[in-house]
Amino acid sequence: MPRFYQQLVRLLVTMSLCVALVGCKSAPDTPQYARPLPPGADALRKVINLAEMPSLRPAFIKRDKGLLEALTRSLAWFDRPSTQQHYPVRVDGDYVSHRHAHLSVFAFRQVVATMDDAHAFDAAIKREFDIYTSVGWDNRGTVFYTGYYSPVFRASFTRDGTYRYPLYTRPPQLQTDPASGAVLGWTAADGKLVKPPTRAQIETQNMLTGLELVYLPSRLDAYMIEVNGSARLEMTDGSVLHIGYAGNNGYDYVSIGKRLAADGKVDPNRVNMTAIRDHFRSHPEELDGYIQQNPRFVFFKEYDGANWPAGSLGFPVTPWRSLATDKAIFPRGGVVLVDTTLSTTPGSPLQFEQFMLDQDTGGAIRAAGRADIYMGVGDVAGHAAGRQATEGRLYYLLLKRERLEYWSRIMAGGSARAPAADAAATTFD
Repeated sequence: MPRFYQQLVRLLVTMSLCVALVGCKSAPDTPQYARPLPPGADALRKVINLAEMPSLRPAFIKRDKGLLEALTRSLAWFDRPSTQQHYPVRVDGDYVSHRHAHLSVFAFRQVVATMDDAHAFDAAIKREFDIYTSVGWDNRGTVFYTGYYSPVFRASFTRDGTYRYPLYTRPPQLQTDPASGAVLGWTAADGKLVKPPTRAQIETQNMLTGLELVYLPSRLDAYMIEVNGSARLEMTDGSVLHIGYAGNNGYDYVSIGKRLAADGKVDPNRVNMTAIRDHFRSHPEELDGYIQQNPRFVFFKEYDGANWPAGSLGFPVTPWRSLATDKAIFPRGGVVLVDTTLSTTPGSPLQFEQFMLDQDTGGAIRAAGRADIYMGVGDVAGHAAGRQATEGRLYYLLLKRERLEYWSRIMAGGSARAPAADAAATTFD
């Protein structure tokens, strides 16, 4: 075979192998952080090679009250019987049960709360737990970290020239299952149960007149409160109002960020609130059209501010301790190790190695190569979140299967005495 054809065959074989694995990088060499997993692929891979094993000591040294609070909230979430519907979850070719994930958080909290020595902690966790790495966008573990925060909005109980965009209470026509909350239908004028109206139908036909809860000065702000599901509102009369989720019209959520990316309006790898706001600030005439592409409509009610800001688990998220990931591919509620840098302040990025809890999700967080760090409440946190954009690694900690029965006995006993007493030992047995 002539040399030219030999080279051509080798090139075609190389290209085929590349596509079969994770896909060759496009030219130019642009990271595809939003790339979905190939069909049948798992988001997590067990770390076996010692050279890939992360050090847990820096994150242990940074443990604080916030970490324990976040752990306690995840445990409270697992205690709810309804959370079993989210498991089992496929992890590295096997399945992790609800019990396995629950015990993993319990065991980690007991260990982190009862050990003082970083080296002993590192060794103990690696004996008790298996560590998994996200495959990332490139199948080599690269994860792109952005930040998010809880904004505080201005609002009014009455409509005027400034405050014109309403949020609504739940309509009596909406019928849901009392146990699961699943939408059953919409009661029509003749009393028959019909399919609920879409967002476009609700808005264009003014179907919720009289159910206005509050008014916002910005159409996009009102919509983003729907996406978040809760908000703290500083009212024009001087009061503070916390509002939260009271139901939806039963349609699947469609991300306007994804639609903007698909239309070439924003970078698909950097879809976040800053990018979305920047686009609509420059193109306000496009806002209504994009919002109405999302058929889901969310309703609100006033609630106790002690539970604000709540993540997708229904519990408050903790600044710098709650992480948002794609809940379709990652096990929710679990302990993670985030290893990245922070670009939240001008100058050189700061190393960020911290234990966090996978307690939230977001419209733009839909891939193994994306994660969102919760950075707090208000404008300062907002500025930090808007600047965050760095690569890193993401690890999950799950108990070794042979340790499940031991930790099950400890949990059933309702006492931290056993792990505390064995904190300095070479094994927890």
